[in-house]
Amino acid sequence: MRITGGDFKGRTLFFPKGVKERPTSDFLRQALFNLLPPVAGKNFLDLFSGSGSVGLEAASRDACHVFLMEKSRKLSGVIRKNIQALSLNQKCTVINVDVEAGLRNLAGKNYCMDIVFADPPYNRNWLNIILACLSRYRVVDKEGVIVIQHSVKENYREYLPENIYQIKQRKYGENALTFFQGEWR
Repeated sequence: MRITGGDFKGRTLFFPKGVKERPTSDFLRQALFNLLPPVAGKNFLDLFSGSGSVGLEAASRDACHVFLMEKSRKLSGVIRKNIQALSLNQKCTVINVDVEAGLRNLAGKNYCMDIVFADPPYNRNWLNIILACLSRYRVVDKEGVIVIQHSVKENYREYLPENIYQIKQRKYGENALTFFQGEWR
């Protein structure tokens, strides 16, 4: 697993063997950043961060600040190890809580994200939970973009909050990257 662009392009990221979570592949990460608006100077939130590869990719591409949210203590340690290896301590913040508590915390501190990426476990209704929490806590800038990586088999449309709408979707085999915007503030 390597950084695919920016200042740290080609640098290898650590991810332990035998972990049940699957990291976002280099191919999907590259596709994601090709589809996103430029991340330079933006606040970037990576939900279900795992190894931190997507958030660290954003930092490598000169995001202003990257928040990496991961509930697992073990994986939060992996993220910290990768941040340390790339000397990105000043640009990255690891948040070791579940998504709802983390979003509530960010909202309470009036943080506003330009880009939110989520790669939750597939086929467990997480898309609906994430979109509902983002709608409720409003941590996304009015021009902000939400991207969720999910199984092409997952249906989220019937649960889409009224203030969030899909702007595009790209499918890559069994994976989809779905882009949303919302009416926030």
